[in-house]
Amino acid sequence: MAIRDRMSGNEAVAYAIKQINPDVMPAFPITPSTEIPQLVSTYIANGECDTEFIPVESEHSSMSATLGSEAAGARSLTATSSCGLALMWEELLVAASNRMPCAMALVNRTLSGPININCDHTDGMGARDTGWIQIYAENNQEAYDNFIQAYPIAEDVRVHLPIMICQDGFITSHAVENIELLEDDKVREFVGTYKPEEFLLNPGKPMSVGPYSVSNYAMEARKNQALAMEAAKDVIIEVADRYRELTGRGFGFFEEYKTSDADYVMVIMGSAAGTAKQAVDDLREQGIKAGVLKLRVFRPFPAVQIAKALAGSKAVAIMDRCESYNTNGGPLGSEIMAALFREKVSTEAVNYIYGLAGRDFTVESVYGIFDDLKQHVEQGKEFDQFRYIGLRE
Repeated sequence: MAIRDRMSGNEAVAYAIKQINPDVMPAFPITPSTEIPQLVSTYIANGECDTEFIPVESEHSSMSATLGSEAAGARSLTATSSCGLALMWEELLVAASNRMPCAMALVNRTLSGPININCDHTDGMGARDTGWIQIYAENNQEAYDNFIQAYPIAEDVRVHLPIMICQDGFITSHAVENIELLEDDKVREFVGTYKPEEFLLNPGKPMSVGPYSVSNYAMEARKNQALAMEAAKDVIIEVADRYRELTGRGFGFFEEYKTSDADYVMVIMGSAAGTAKQAVDDLREQGIKAGVLKLRVFRPFPAVQIAKALAGSKAVAIMDRCESYNTNGGPLGSEIMAALFREKVSTEAVNYIYGLAGRDFTVESVYGIFDDLKQHVEQGKEFDQFRYIGLRE
Protein backbone atom coordinates (compact mmCIF):
# COMPACT_ATOMS: atom_id res chain seq x y z
CA MET A 1 0.00 0.00 0.00
CA ALA A 2 1.38 3.41 -1.00
CA ILE A 3 2.21 5.86 1.77
CA ARG A 4 0.56 9.25 1.30
CA ASP A 5 2.51 12.28 2.51
CA ARG A 6 3.32 15.91 1.76
CA MET A 7 6.90 16.77 0.86
CA SER A 8 9.05 19.27 -0.95
CA GLY A 9 11.08 17.99 -3.89
CA ASN A 10 14.26 18.04 -1.80
CA GLU A 11 12.54 16.07 0.96
CA ALA A 12 11.23 13.57 -1.59
CA VAL A 13 14.70 12.93 -3.05
CA ALA A 14 16.29 12.70 0.41
CA TYR A 15 13.59 10.20 1.42
CA ALA A 16 14.32 8.14 -1.69
CA ILE A 17 18.02 8.18 -0.79
CA LYS A 18 17.20 7.00 2.74
CA GLN A 19 15.11 4.14 1.34
CA ILE A 20 17.82 3.10 -1.13
CA ASN A 21 20.43 3.32 1.66
CA PRO A 22 23.50 3.81 -0.55
CA ASP A 23 26.97 3.14 0.83
CA VAL A 24 28.59 6.58 0.61
CA MET A 25 27.42 10.18 0.17
CA PRO A 26 30.02 12.95 0.02
CA ALA A 27 28.41 16.39 -0.29
CA PHE A 28 29.00 20.14 0.00
CA PRO A 29 26.06 22.52 0.55
CA ILE A 30 24.83 24.89 -2.15
CA THR A 31 21.45 26.56 -2.64
CA PRO A 32 18.90 25.21 -3.56
CA SER A 33 20.11 21.60 -3.06
CA THR A 34 21.48 22.07 0.48
CA GLU A 35 18.49 20.43 2.14
CA ILE A 36 19.21 17.07 0.49
CA PRO A 37 22.52 16.35 2.27
CA GLN A 38 21.15 17.96 5.43
CA LEU A 39 18.17 15.61 5.49
CA VAL A 40 20.22 12.53 4.58
CA SER A 41 22.75 13.29 7.33
CA THR A 42 19.82 13.59 9.77
CA TYR A 43 18.49 10.20 8.71
CA ILE A 44 21.96 8.76 9.30
CA ALA A 45 22.25 10.41 12.73
CA ASN A 46 18.84 9.02 13.69
CA GLY A 47 19.85 5.51 12.65
CA GLU A 48 17.33 5.34 9.79
CA CYS A 49 20.04 4.43 7.26
CA ASP A 50 23.71 3.54 7.54
CA THR A 51 25.12 5.49 4.59
CA GLU A 52 28.62 6.86 5.21
CA PHE A 53 28.29 10.66 4.96
CA ILE A 54 31.47 12.56 4.07
CA PRO A 55 31.51 16.36 4.58
CA VAL A 56 34.03 17.88 2.17
CA GLU A 57 35.51 21.30 1.46
CA SER A 58 34.08 21.87 -2.05
CA GLU A 59 31.91 20.41 -4.77
CA HIS A 60 35.01 19.33 -6.69
CA SER A 61 35.99 17.33 -3.62
CA SER A 62 32.51 15.88 -3.24
CA MET A 63 32.58 14.47 -6.76
CA SER A 64 36.19 13.30 -6.30
CA ALA A 65 35.19 11.43 -3.14
CA THR A 66 32.12 10.01 -4.87
CA LEU A 67 34.34 8.64 -7.65
CA GLY A 68 36.81 7.20 -5.17
CA SER A 69 34.15 5.33 -3.22
CA GLU A 70 32.40 4.18 -6.40
CA ALA A 71 35.69 2.86 -7.79
CA ALA A 72 36.22 0.99 -4.52
CA GLY A 73 32.94 -0.85 -5.09
CA ALA A 74 30.57 1.26 -2.98
CA ARG A 75 27.22 2.54 -4.26
CA SER A 76 27.79 6.31 -4.12
CA LEU A 77 26.06 9.61 -4.80
CA THR A 78 26.18 13.35 -4.24
CA ALA A 79 23.93 16.39 -4.67
CA THR A 80 24.56 19.87 -6.03
CA SER A 81 23.32 22.86 -8.00
CA SER A 82 24.54 25.57 -10.35
CA CYS A 83 28.17 26.64 -9.82
CA GLY A 84 28.64 23.57 -7.63
CA LEU A 85 28.12 21.45 -10.74
CA ALA A 86 30.45 23.76 -12.67
CA LEU A 87 33.17 23.26 -10.06
CA MET A 88 32.83 19.51 -10.56
CA TRP A 89 33.42 19.85 -14.31
CA GLU A 90 36.66 17.86 -14.52
CA GLU A 91 35.30 15.08 -12.34
CA LEU A 92 32.05 14.80 -14.31
CA LEU A 93 34.04 13.75 -17.36
CA VAL A 94 36.22 11.42 -15.29
CA ALA A 95 33.14 9.72 -13.84
CA ALA A 96 31.63 9.03 -17.25
CA SER A 97 34.82 8.01 -19.04
CA ASN A 98 35.77 5.67 -16.19
CA ARG A 99 32.25 4.18 -16.35
CA MET A 100 31.30 4.88 -12.73
CA PRO A 101 27.55 4.32 -12.16
CA CYS A 102 27.24 6.90 -9.39
CA ALA A 103 24.19 9.13 -8.99
CA MET A 104 23.68 12.84 -8.53
CA ALA A 105 20.66 14.79 -7.32
CA LEU A 106 20.89 17.98 -9.39
CA VAL A 107 18.61 20.81 -8.31
CA ASN A 108 18.67 23.10 -11.34
CA ARG A 109 19.71 26.70 -10.78
CA THR A 110 21.08 29.33 -13.13
CA LEU A 111 24.80 29.96 -13.39
CA SER A 112 26.01 33.48 -12.62
CA GLY A 113 26.38 36.24 -13.45
CA PRO A 114 24.79 38.43 -12.48
CA ILE A 115 24.42 36.48 -9.22
CA ASN A 116 21.06 34.75 -9.09
CA ILE A 117 19.89 31.68 -7.17
CA ASN A 118 16.69 30.93 -9.10
CA CYS A 119 15.81 28.22 -11.57
CA ASP A 120 16.77 27.64 -15.11
CA HIS A 121 18.56 24.76 -16.83
CA THR A 122 21.93 26.43 -17.40
CA ASP A 123 23.76 24.02 -15.10
CA GLY A 124 22.34 20.75 -16.44
CA MET A 125 22.54 21.85 -20.06
CA GLY A 126 26.12 22.99 -19.55
CA ALA A 127 26.97 19.41 -18.56
CA ARG A 128 25.04 17.81 -21.40
CA ASP A 129 28.14 16.55 -23.22
CA THR A 130 29.99 15.16 -20.20
CA GLY A 131 28.66 11.64 -20.71
CA TRP A 132 26.11 11.55 -17.89
CA ILE A 133 22.57 10.23 -18.24
CA GLN A 134 20.16 13.09 -17.47
CA ILE A 135 16.53 12.67 -16.39
CA TYR A 136 14.29 15.67 -15.54
CA ALA A 137 11.20 15.89 -13.32
CA GLU A 138 8.06 17.98 -13.66
CA ASN A 139 7.04 17.74 -10.01
CA ASN A 140 7.99 16.33 -6.61
CA GLN A 141 6.43 12.93 -7.30
CA GLU A 142 8.53 12.51 -10.42
CA ALA A 143 11.69 13.63 -8.61
CA TYR A 144 11.09 10.83 -6.10
CA ASP A 145 10.16 8.24 -8.73
CA ASN A 146 13.09 9.15 -10.99
CA PHE A 147 15.63 8.81 -8.19
CA ILE A 148 14.43 5.33 -7.29
CA GLN A 149 14.96 4.34 -10.93
CA ALA A 150 18.45 5.89 -11.10
CA TYR A 151 20.63 3.02 -9.87
CA PRO A 152 18.86 0.23 -11.79
CA ILE A 153 19.59 2.25 -14.95
CA ALA A 154 23.16 3.33 -14.17
CA GLU A 155 24.37 0.02 -12.72
CA ASP A 156 23.00 -2.18 -15.49
CA VAL A 157 25.92 -4.08 -17.07
CA ARG A 158 24.93 -2.73 -20.48
CA VAL A 159 25.29 0.84 -19.23
CA HIS A 160 27.65 1.50 -16.30
CA LEU A 161 27.42 5.27 -16.63
CA PRO A 162 26.75 8.01 -14.06
CA ILE A 163 23.26 9.51 -13.84
CA MET A 164 21.83 12.92 -12.92
CA ILE A 165 18.30 13.12 -11.55
CA CYS A 166 17.27 16.73 -12.10
CA GLN A 167 14.50 18.92 -10.67
CA ASP A 168 13.82 22.65 -10.83
CA GLY A 169 15.28 24.73 -8.03
CA PHE A 170 12.74 26.22 -5.59
CA ILE A 171 9.81 25.54 -7.95
CA THR A 172 9.84 21.86 -7.00
CA SER A 173 12.76 21.59 -4.58
CA HIS A 174 11.14 23.82 -1.96
CA ALA A 175 7.44 23.72 -2.84
CA VAL A 176 5.42 21.16 -0.88
CA GLU A 177 3.05 18.82 -2.74
CA ASN A 178 1.07 15.68 -2.02
CA ILE A 179 3.14 12.62 -2.81
CA GLU A 180 2.85 8.84 -2.79
CA LEU A 181 5.82 6.98 -1.30
CA LEU A 182 6.69 3.31 -1.54
CA GLU A 183 7.44 1.12 1.45
CA ASP A 184 11.15 0.76 2.24
CA ASP A 185 11.28 -2.95 1.45
CA LYS A 186 9.72 -2.45 -1.98
CA VAL A 187 12.24 0.26 -2.84
CA ARG A 188 15.19 -1.86 -1.79
CA GLU A 189 13.88 -4.86 -3.68
CA PHE A 190 13.36 -2.73 -6.79
CA VAL A 191 16.80 -1.11 -6.61
CA GLY A 192 18.61 -4.29 -5.56
CA THR A 193 22.10 -4.72 -4.15
CA TYR A 194 25.08 -3.32 -6.01
CA LYS A 195 27.49 -6.11 -6.92
CA PRO A 196 30.21 -4.59 -9.10
CA GLU A 197 32.14 -7.00 -11.28
CA GLU A 198 35.33 -4.94 -10.99
CA PHE A 199 36.38 -2.74 -8.08
CA LEU A 200 39.57 -1.46 -6.51
CA LEU A 201 39.25 -3.15 -3.12
CA ASN A 202 39.24 -6.65 -4.55
CA PRO A 203 42.52 -8.24 -3.40
CA GLY A 204 42.04 -11.24 -5.65
CA LYS A 205 41.94 -9.17 -8.81
CA PRO A 206 44.17 -6.08 -8.83
CA MET A 207 43.12 -3.33 -11.21
CA SER A 208 43.57 0.38 -11.86
CA VAL A 209 40.99 3.06 -12.51
CA GLY A 210 41.72 6.05 -14.72
CA PRO A 211 45.12 4.97 -16.05
CA TYR A 212 46.93 6.87 -18.76
CA SER A 213 45.74 5.78 -22.19
CA VAL A 214 47.82 6.07 -25.33
CA SER A 215 46.19 7.04 -28.60
CA ASN A 216 45.88 3.42 -29.71
CA TYR A 217 43.32 2.77 -26.97
CA ALA A 218 41.65 6.06 -26.00
CA MET A 219 39.40 6.34 -29.04
CA GLU A 220 38.07 2.80 -28.56
CA ALA A 221 37.25 3.63 -24.95
CA ARG A 222 35.25 6.66 -26.10
CA LYS A 223 33.37 4.53 -28.62
CA ASN A 224 32.47 2.01 -25.93
CA GLN A 225 31.23 4.86 -23.75
CA ALA A 226 29.04 6.06 -26.63
CA LEU A 227 27.68 2.53 -27.15
CA ALA A 228 26.81 2.36 -23.45
CA MET A 229 24.83 5.60 -23.74
CA GLU A 230 22.96 4.12 -26.69
CA ALA A 231 22.27 0.94 -24.71
CA ALA A 232 20.91 3.09 -21.87
CA LYS A 233 17.84 3.83 -24.01
CA ASP A 234 16.62 0.24 -23.79
CA VAL A 235 17.47 0.03 -20.10
CA ILE A 236 15.60 3.25 -19.27
CA ILE A 237 12.46 1.87 -20.90
CA GLU A 238 12.82 -1.52 -19.20
CA VAL A 239 13.26 0.10 -15.77
CA ALA A 240 10.32 2.46 -16.42
CA ASP A 241 8.13 -0.52 -17.33
CA ARG A 242 9.10 -2.35 -14.13
CA TYR A 243 8.41 0.76 -12.07
CA ARG A 244 5.03 1.23 -13.70
CA GLU A 245 4.11 -2.35 -12.80
CA LEU A 246 5.08 -1.62 -9.20
CA THR A 247 3.42 1.79 -8.80
CA GLY A 248 1.13 2.48 -11.77
CA ARG A 249 3.15 5.65 -12.41
CA GLY A 250 5.68 6.79 -14.92
CA PHE A 251 6.61 6.88 -18.55
CA GLY A 252 9.71 6.45 -20.68
CA PHE A 253 11.57 9.11 -22.63
CA PHE A 254 8.73 11.63 -22.58
CA GLU A 255 5.08 12.14 -21.79
CA GLU A 256 2.64 12.94 -24.59
CA TYR A 257 -0.20 15.10 -23.28
CA LYS A 258 -3.09 15.39 -25.72
CA THR A 259 -0.76 15.07 -28.70
CA SER A 260 -2.49 12.24 -30.57
CA ASP A 261 -4.56 14.64 -32.70
CA ALA A 262 -2.73 17.90 -31.95
CA ASP A 263 -2.08 20.43 -34.70
CA TYR A 264 0.22 22.43 -32.44
CA VAL A 265 2.62 20.93 -29.88
CA MET A 266 4.86 22.48 -27.25
CA VAL A 267 8.00 20.55 -26.32
CA ILE A 268 9.11 21.45 -22.81
CA MET A 269 11.09 20.00 -19.92
CA GLY A 270 10.80 20.35 -16.14
CA SER A 271 8.26 22.07 -13.92
CA ALA A 272 6.95 24.45 -16.59
CA ALA A 273 5.28 21.48 -18.28
CA GLY A 274 2.44 21.81 -15.76
CA THR A 275 1.82 25.38 -16.90
CA ALA A 276 1.79 24.25 -20.51
CA LYS A 277 -0.69 21.45 -19.76
CA GLN A 278 -3.11 23.87 -18.10
CA ALA A 279 -2.97 26.13 -21.15
CA VAL A 280 -3.59 23.15 -23.44
CA ASP A 281 -6.66 22.18 -21.42
CA ASP A 282 -8.00 25.74 -21.80
CA LEU A 283 -7.26 25.87 -25.53
CA ARG A 284 -8.93 22.52 -26.11
CA GLU A 285 -12.13 23.95 -24.64
CA GLN A 286 -11.90 26.65 -27.34
CA GLY A 287 -11.55 24.03 -30.07
CA ILE A 288 -7.81 24.52 -30.63
CA LYS A 289 -5.97 21.22 -30.99
CA ALA A 290 -2.95 21.88 -28.80
CA GLY A 291 -0.72 19.38 -27.01
CA VAL A 292 2.42 19.09 -24.90
CA LEU A 293 5.36 16.75 -25.27
CA LYS A 294 7.13 16.80 -21.91
CA LEU A 295 10.68 15.56 -22.28
CA ARG A 296 11.87 13.44 -19.35
CA VAL A 297 15.12 11.95 -20.66
CA PHE A 298 17.56 14.43 -22.16
CA ARG A 299 20.59 12.12 -22.18
CA PRO A 300 20.59 9.78 -23.99
CA PHE A 301 18.69 12.01 -26.40
CA PRO A 302 15.70 10.12 -27.90
CA ALA A 303 15.90 11.86 -31.27
CA VAL A 304 14.08 9.28 -33.40
CA GLN A 305 11.27 8.84 -30.89
CA ILE A 306 10.72 12.60 -30.57
CA ALA A 307 10.65 13.09 -34.33
CA LYS A 308 8.06 10.35 -34.75
CA ALA A 309 5.93 11.78 -31.92
CA LEU A 310 5.90 15.21 -33.59
CA ALA A 311 5.38 13.99 -37.14
CA GLY A 312 1.60 14.45 -37.17
CA SER A 313 1.60 18.07 -35.97
CA LYS A 314 1.53 21.19 -38.11
CA ALA A 315 3.85 23.30 -35.96
CA VAL A 316 6.00 22.81 -32.86
CA ALA A 317 7.23 25.24 -30.20
CA ILE A 318 10.51 24.04 -28.66
CA MET A 319 11.08 25.60 -25.24
CA ASP A 320 14.57 26.09 -23.83
CA ARG A 321 15.16 27.22 -20.25
CA CYS A 322 18.76 27.91 -21.18
CA GLU A 323 20.67 30.10 -23.62
CA SER A 324 23.48 28.45 -25.58
CA TYR A 325 25.01 31.74 -26.81
CA ASN A 326 25.60 30.14 -30.18
CA THR A 327 23.27 32.60 -32.03
CA ASN A 328 21.34 29.55 -33.22
CA GLY A 329 19.00 28.81 -30.33
CA GLY A 330 18.99 26.64 -27.23
CA PRO A 331 20.09 23.02 -26.70
CA LEU A 332 16.62 21.52 -27.12
CA GLY A 333 15.94 23.63 -30.19
CA SER A 334 19.15 22.57 -31.90
CA GLU A 335 18.78 18.88 -31.14
CA ILE A 336 15.08 18.54 -31.90
CA MET A 337 15.36 20.44 -35.18
CA ALA A 338 18.26 18.18 -36.19
CA ALA A 339 16.13 15.14 -35.28
CA LEU A 340 13.22 16.39 -37.39
CA PHE A 341 15.54 16.97 -40.35
CA ARG A 342 17.20 13.57 -40.12
CA GLU A 343 13.88 11.75 -39.87
CA LYS A 344 12.50 13.84 -42.78
CA VAL A 345 9.69 15.27 -40.65
CA SER A 346 8.52 18.53 -42.23
CA THR A 347 6.75 19.97 -39.18
CA GLU A 348 7.38 23.70 -38.72
CA ALA A 349 9.48 24.29 -35.60
CA VAL A 350 10.14 27.46 -33.62
CA ASN A 351 12.60 27.76 -30.72
CA TYR A 352 11.75 29.93 -27.70
CA ILE A 353 13.86 30.89 -24.69
CA TYR A 354 11.93 31.22 -21.42
CA GLY A 355 12.23 31.30 -17.65
CA LEU A 356 15.89 32.31 -17.39
CA ALA A 357 17.04 32.99 -13.81
CA GLY A 358 13.54 32.29 -12.49
CA ARG A 359 11.57 34.59 -14.81
CA ASP A 360 7.86 33.75 -14.58
CA PHE A 361 6.37 31.53 -17.27
CA THR A 362 2.61 31.88 -17.22
CA VAL A 363 -0.42 30.24 -18.78
CA GLU A 364 -0.91 33.49 -20.72
CA SER A 365 2.60 33.10 -22.13
CA VAL A 366 1.67 29.67 -23.43
CA TYR A 367 -1.53 31.02 -25.00
CA GLY A 368 0.59 33.53 -26.92
CA ILE A 369 3.02 30.89 -28.16
CA PHE A 370 0.25 28.63 -29.45
CA ASP A 371 -1.36 31.67 -31.10
CA ASP A 372 1.97 32.34 -32.84
CA LEU A 373 2.01 28.81 -34.21
CA LYS A 374 -1.61 29.01 -35.33
CA GLN A 375 -1.12 32.32 -37.13
CA HIS A 376 2.03 31.02 -38.78
CA VAL A 377 0.24 27.94 -40.15
CA GLU A 378 -3.11 29.51 -41.03
CA GLN A 379 -2.05 33.01 -42.12
CA GLY A 380 1.60 32.60 -43.05
CA LYS A 381 2.67 35.06 -40.37
CA GLU A 382 6.45 35.26 -40.05
CA PHE A 383 8.16 35.63 -36.70
CA ASP A 384 11.67 35.37 -35.38
CA GLN A 385 13.24 32.20 -34.12
CA PHE A 386 14.79 32.16 -30.63
CA ARG A 387 12.37 34.67 -29.12
CA TYR A 388 12.69 35.40 -25.39
CA ILE A 389 9.38 34.93 -23.58
CA GLY A 390 8.52 37.41 -20.83
CA LEU A 391 11.42 39.73 -21.65
CA ARG A 392 11.09 43.35 -20.47
CA GLU A 393 11.37 45.40 -23.63
